[in-house]
Amino acid sequence: MSGHSKWSKIKHQKASADSKKGKIFSNVSRLITLAAQKGADPDKNADLRYAISQAKSINMPSINIERAIERGAGGRQGKETEEILYEAFGPGGSAMLIRGLTDNKNRTSSEIKHLLSKNNLKLAAPGSALWAFEKNKEGEWKPKALINITDSEKERLRKLIGDLREHNDVQGVYVNVTGFMLQVS
Repeated sequence: MSGHSKWSKIKHQKASADSKKGKIFSNVSRLITLAAQKGADPDKNADLRYAISQAKSINMPSINIERAIERGAGGRQGKETEEILYEAFGPGGSAMLIRGLTDNKNRTSSEIKHLLSKNNLKLAAPGSALWAFEKNKEGEWKPKALINITDSEKERLRKLIGDLREHNDVQGVYVNVTGFMLQVS
């Protein structure tokens, strides 16, 4: 029976769940901060209203929402958060968009480049993969047409998407591959 503690198991499960929840809260908080830079009144700012509804749907505490709005509206000192969009070609020639929010473009850019290079890929020139996607009303990127790739290429793509989604600044990864229509962090 040594090493088998019910409480130890619960503690590890709770730590794992809290870590995942914290990452989700952090991503939504950045989204609220970015939207609040356009105006702190949700009645006059549709992006902020949408970001707040996302926060409420994941049961984010109101105080966290208020802090993010205050940070975006300039009430708190800190670096300005900006939205970034990287383009790449994934396994099998799939088009890929990587959407993020960052307070340091240079750091994020080099980290995304590193994650891509680990998978033998590179960033694409601006506009080279963007043509394969269009934005819907919610502001998410949808592929115009889907392509098929081999099972081994799909597995490489799953690994790459997993690596990208672990990055704190990445908000979403969009690809035009059948079975991968939309991958959001």
